[in-house]
This record gives sequence, C-alpha cells and structure tokens, in this order.
Amino acid sequence: MELKERILLDYCAAHTTLPHPILYELERMTHLRTLAPQMASGPVQGSLLYMLSSLLQAKSILEIGTFTGYATICLAMGLAPNGRVYTIEANAELEYLIREYLRKAKLEEQVQLYMGKAEEIVPTLEGSFDLVFIDAGKQQYAEHYDLIIDRVRSGGLILADNVLWSKKVIQKQYDLDTQLLHQFNQKIQEDERVENVLLPIRDGLIVVRKR
Repeated sequence: MELKERILLDYCAAHTTLPHPILYELERMTHLRTLAPQMASGPVQGSLLYMLSSLLQAKSILEIGTFTGYATICLAMGLAPNGRVYTIEANAELEYLIREYLRKAKLEEQVQLYMGKAEEIVPTLEGSFDLVFIDAGKQQYAEHYDLIIDRVRSGGLILADNVLWSKKVIQKQYDLDTQLLHQFNQKIQEDERVENVLLPIRDGLIVVRKR
C-alpha cells in the first residue's frame, strides 16, 4: 500500500466513530493468532457494516465467511431487538476464536455460528434475510450470490467484500481469482433484480439493494 493511501485511510479512521473496545482486542488477537489478519474488516468498514445493519433495523442477517468474527460483531451490534445473525465459517481452526469473542461481546444469543460449507448450510436455514454479507472464497462469490438472491427480501441488502482485489480488476491480465471477481461484478451490474454501488473502501465493497 502506498504511503499516501495509508495516510488517507488513517485519516478516515480518525474521523469515524470509535469501535466498541472489544473490537480493538479482537483485531489485536487476529494479528497475533492468524496468518492473514488483513482479512478482518477493520474499524472503518466495520463501522459501515454496523450502520447499515442499524439503518435497516435488520432482524435476520446472513454472513458467509466469518473469519475471526469482527464483521459478525459489527453486524450483530446493529440488529433490531430480537434479531439474529447466522454466520458460516469453513475453517474449523477459527471456531475457538470466534466463540471466544462472541462471548466477550455478549452476543452469543444474537449470533448463530455454523461451521462448514455455505452451499450445504444455507438451504437448511429458514426464512428470508434483510442483509447478506459475502466474504468467503472469492471463486465462489457468484455461486453464493445465486444461492441467496431469492432469500433476500425486497429492499434488503447484499454486500460483498474484496471485489477490487488489490486493484487487479482494472488490470488487463487477470489471474483466476481476479477474473472471477470481475465476472461477479459484471453479473451484479447486469442483474435487473437489483441496484448497486461499488465503493472503493479497503479492498472494494459492493452494496446491492434488491428491488
């Protein structure tokens, strides 16, 4: 990351409402206990997730890709009373850390954690969702979108992270991940069931509203 970009991100963070103290601790533990701590949402994106959840007064949120639970906690803190987050993580080695910080955040009752593959778990969940956050394997984004689009209520949101993929999507030469993310962005752009905006936040966050 270039120095000017880092300074700009730091400025944005300095002018964003401070996150809950438990998120500072979780971010630190994510750096200490995982090999790819940059995968956590971080304070600016986390605050946006909280705000969108809160503005929607979301009662049912689906998250595909929990990682260590930073985004999960942000989404859950914005829930309407008696709302729930259903979150799915494929990496069993992260379960202990996710549960530890859900407990510390006192969100165990609001968050239902599933360990396994989204394509196997989502069909077993009942009802519709107010918000879906996709942040798992990048090559499965299109598959996950197709899996949930009919489960999102009218006016509900679908968010997908990392859709700029370190700016590689604007390069002429694509590796497989980049090519599939570009195709995913195009897929959404051409989907008449939704309206969307792609935001250059961190590694790119696309916000999709179902008509």
